[in-house]
Amino acid sequence: MYIDEIKFPPPHLAQKDGLLAVGGDLSQDRLLLAYKMGIFPWYSDSEPVLWWSPDPRFVLYPDDIKISKTLKKIIQKDIFHITVDQAFSQVITSCARIRLQNNEGTWIDKDMIKAYCKLHESGFAHSVEAWHEGELAGGLYGVSLGRCFFGESMFTRISNASNVAFVFLVEYLKSLSFDMIDCQISSEHLVRFGAKEIPREQFLCELEQLLEAPTKRGRWG
Repeated sequence: MYIDEIKFPPPHLAQKDGLLAVGGDLSQDRLLLAYKMGIFPWYSDSEPVLWWSPDPRFVLYPDDIKISKTLKKIIQKDIFHITVDQAFSQVITSCARIRLQNNEGTWIDKDMIKAYCKLHESGFAHSVEAWHEGELAGGLYGVSLGRCFFGESMFTRISNASNVAFVFLVEYLKSLSFDMIDCQISSEHLVRFGAKEIPREQFLCELEQLLEAPTKRGRWG
């Protein structure tokens, strides 16, 4: 379905691959509506904005996080200094740049960066940064609504930098009583952290409940 107005069809109408709608812009109102409905944008430079709601959905419940012995030792060594919301634009730009450097391609184009920086300025998007010797070594960003955090992307320049940042994020979200992290599409990397697939219907039902809680807006760091 091609969309122009700020509205989306019901997620259950998505195609088998999860594609739900095509078109529209990345305005704050549209993005926030999308996340509230369990929908997210994902596209390449040559395409219009594509909106997805896959089934099953890949999530991590903070209480279920698994941390390997090796990663626990790295965390204990304090190799990285972790901050929150101190370098959002650097993090999202680095997520795009690292993917391009690795010839992976990226959906994080200039419009996407601009849109999510605006979400950050409005207090909805957040970043976690891992620093090493004063340089940004890794990090991640996502969107927060109610008691759900919607993870978008992460990057690393030094081994395990983003992993340490991710563990910090999960523990931080637990302290704020968040109940779910939306990881969107399955990856072996996050499976090792305890993320799992659940039916879209279950995801949407849980999301609806989590959105009843007030959103913790503003800078977290």
